[in-house]
Amino acid sequence: MTGMHLLERAVIDAIDTDGLLAFLGDLVALPSLDGSPDEQAAQEYVAAFLERQGFEMDVWEIDFDTLRRHPSFSAEVERQRGSGVVGMLGMGEGPTLIFNGHVDVVPAGDQALWRFPPWRTTIADGFVYGRGALDMKGGLACAVFAAKAIRDAGVRLKGRLLIQSVIGEEDGGCGTLATVLRGHTGDGAIVVEPTGLCIAPAQAGALNFRLTVPGAAAHGCVREEGVSAIELFIPLYRALMDLEARRNAEARRRDDAVSRLYARYTTPYALSIGVVRAGEWASTVAETLVAEGRYGVAVGENLAEARRMLEETVAHAAQADPWLREHLPHLEWWGGQFAPASTPLDHPLVETTAAAFAAITGVPATLEGMTYGADMRLLVHDGRTPTILFGPGDVRDAHRPNERVAIADLETATRTLALTALRFCGVG
Repeated sequence: MTGMHLLERAVIDAIDTDGLLAFLGDLVALPSLDGSPDEQAAQEYVAAFLERQGFEMDVWEIDFDTLRRHPSFSAEVERQRGSGVVGMLGMGEGPTLIFNGHVDVVPAGDQALWRFPPWRTTIADGFVYGRGALDMKGGLACAVFAAKAIRDAGVRLKGRLLIQSVIGEEDGGCGTLATVLRGHTGDGAIVVEPTGLCIAPAQAGALNFRLTVPGAAAHGCVREEGVSAIELFIPLYRALMDLEARRNAEARRRDDAVSRLYARYTTPYALSIGVVRAGEWASTVAETLVAEGRYGVAVGENLAEARRMLEETVAHAAQADPWLREHLPHLEWWGGQFAPASTPLDHPLVETTAAAFAAITGVPATLEGMTYGADMRLLVHDGRTPTILFGPGDVRDAHRPNERVAIADLETATRTLALTALRFCGVG
């Protein structure tokens, strides 16, 4: 660690890694799936922990009836209740910095495919294993313990540091939207998603869609008298994959600062079909197929135009089939609707975080764009808060068996976040 003042070193030395791992273990033990009781329990755990550490707290019940009417609201899960949690440090006489992290996780899937039980942390080979350890309870733990170290070291921030613990990120971002509308905005924000310790001033968009393909049922022994929705879907799927290829080729041809952040990706704006359901009976021709997927949107791209391109692709492919010309597929936009977002590369938040990372690690920070959707866009667009993504671990280990995050990454992220807060907010 280089180029740090004594006070900064004192804060770094105050970071409690053992406490961080224990905190992370407690959170992973709560299977906080979207909309589940444990999602709320995780929020209550974080709130109680921050309150015990002496943070000023704002904890409130989210008014979902009002929130659903907001144009930026999207969700795949119907919630009856949920809490917002914000812990605060500092005198408020300088810039406000936000650390934002979500407690909700995706399902564990087939637990037989896991090396270790998914609902508890296991430390092995320098990694912490468990569902949510990477995405993103590990990042949230880093944010909490970076702020805790500032307090434990007796340092008073001139500005304000907010720890936002939110629900619902995986299914659309209702928690961050509620937090922004509560008034918790700032001069900068870091969403502690797994970026592989890269600083990400840009996130792609991702729009959920559902495609329903009509066929006609018949007994399987006379299948030619029916119309298989499965067979009809095949050329539609090929058309969607061609659309993905064209959109990404066009993105690669751009040569601007944001596009260069995605240079290492061959498909930064992926179109992926994740769910296909068809048919009712093995010996009956499938009369309906429903496909659900996510549609990547480029940074700076207009959402309405992006949706129009997919809608026209489906309509054009349908016209090539005599049945579909008369029985049009139905396309709907549903669930998570993640707009893209970016922050200028020369913004003080980007520069301060990059300098803090270099001081902690001794190597220059890497700037990249992230290909996944995140709550960054709500802070940028609705909260008017310049935001970056920065956090421990590789997103490729998320949403799959044996999710894991390196302990070394947790330590580096926590130190970088602490130093960034000191330098961005200032010291009183």
